[in-house]
This record gives sequence, structure tokens and C-alpha cells, in this order.
Amino acid sequence: MVDSKHTLEVAVRAARAAGRILLGRISTLSRGQIRKKGKYDWVTDVDHASEKRILRIIRKAFPSHSVKAEESAPTEGSDPFQWLIDPLDGTVNYMHRFPMFAVSIALARKEVLEIGVVYDPMREELFTARRGHGAWLNGKRIRVSRCSTFEESMLATGFPFRAKENMDLYLSSFRRVFLKTGSIRRAGSAALDLAWVACGRMDGFWEMALSPWDIAAGALLIQEAGGRVSDFFGGPNYLEGGHILAGTPGIHRKMVSLLAPIFRGRI
Repeated sequence: MVDSKHTLEVAVRAARAAGRILLGRISTLSRGQIRKKGKYDWVTDVDHASEKRILRIIRKAFPSHSVKAEESAPTEGSDPFQWLIDPLDGTVNYMHRFPMFAVSIALARKEVLEIGVVYDPMREELFTARRGHGAWLNGKRIRVSRCSTFEESMLATGFPFRAKENMDLYLSSFRRVFLKTGSIRRAGSAALDLAWVACGRMDGFWEMALSPWDIAAGALLIQEAGGRVSDFFGGPNYLEGGHILAGTPGIHRKMVSLLAPIFRGRI
């Protein structure tokens, strides 16, 4: 059995080390360090350097754990633990020096999230969670907001830029939510969007076609902060399917009722 407190300490150490790399190189990033890895997907030398540092720290501490990270091939371990790592969530933001990006690290045991860390080096904000032990921001306990009505809510979303064939479907969901809610923001980092829901800055979030390393840590933060996380139908398949809906209990319930009819039978 892994000591969750020690495991969290290792994850925090890895996140902070990666964050130092991100901060240290943001002002010197050149076009020669940026490459296209998909039609609408980019990677930089900084993504790779950040991931390499995280993996070195985690593998030294837990050599028998599996790892699934964004910029390298997955590895299988002998223990039923898997790390989900995004070394730079918000790469396009980072490329443009738009200050919304983060390091996201999570640990799952048999597909149950146990540890979550989202680190925002620009603001020096460290979001952490351990299953059953709550969610924290820089050592202070956080909770989702008390908002339960759309008219008073501020929601976050993300555009399906890696799956633009879903754009019409997404726009249908956006229209339905936009007509009900008070305000919607799109900042370009799912990890930070989820962390901000966990600490009450946002009241809900939805996005399509994400990878598990984008959302695993943030999902646990919200759950441990008293919120709800699901797929668009209120089910548990958000990590596998990549379609996530999260928020305060009241907002989440209303969002499921709005979005499930749009997506049912179409994703």
C-alpha cells in the first residue's frame, strides 16, 4: 500500500520542479523550439523538458508504477498504480506568453483517483488533493462555491480544437448553456479551469475530447472540494471518454439536464 501523504509530497516536488522549468524558459522560447504534433496540436521543447523532470522524480520514488504522460509512450509497472501527467497544460497559451497554463499530475489506483496536483507557476498557486482528505490551495482548505442557479453562475468551457468535426455539436451545447447562464469564460487550460471550479472561482465547466492527463488531477480536486464530476450524461466515464462536465452540486445537476439531450446518441 502506498502512503498517500508521501505520494502527494513526491507529486508536489515534481510539479514544482516542472514549474521552475516553465517559468525559466517562457521568455526565451523561440519558433525553433515549437513543433506541430497534430493538425491543431503543438508541442515545445519546454513540454518535453518539463515531462522529463517529472518522470525522473516519480520513477525514482515509485519505479514499479505505470505512467501515462502526454509527451511520451506509456509504461507499464507491476503495481496497480498509474500516474497521469500533463507537463504543460495550455501549451498554446504558453507559446503566446498568455499566463494561463499549469502542470497537472494525478495518481490512480485501479482507475480510482487517489492524488491530484495542479500547479500554476505564474501565480505560485499549488492545488492539491488526496482522496478522503479534501482539496487545498497553498495549504488552505478549498470548497466549491455555493452557487446553484444558472443566472448567478460563471462557467468555464473549452473548444474542441483537436476534434473540430464536433464543432457543430459543441456549439449546440454552448448555445443552450449561454442562454441560461450569467457568464462563460474560455481560458485555454482545462487543468486550471477545473482547479478554479474546486476553489470557487468558477461554478462549472464542460469540454469535449480531452485526454485523461488533462483532467484527472482537476477532477479529484473538485470531488474533494465538494463538487461533482461526470461525463455529459452524469456517468463516471469522463476519463475514458474525454467528455467532462463538472461543477457545484446544483450547477452540475442542471448542466446534465441541459447537455445530456444534446449529446445522447451522438458521441
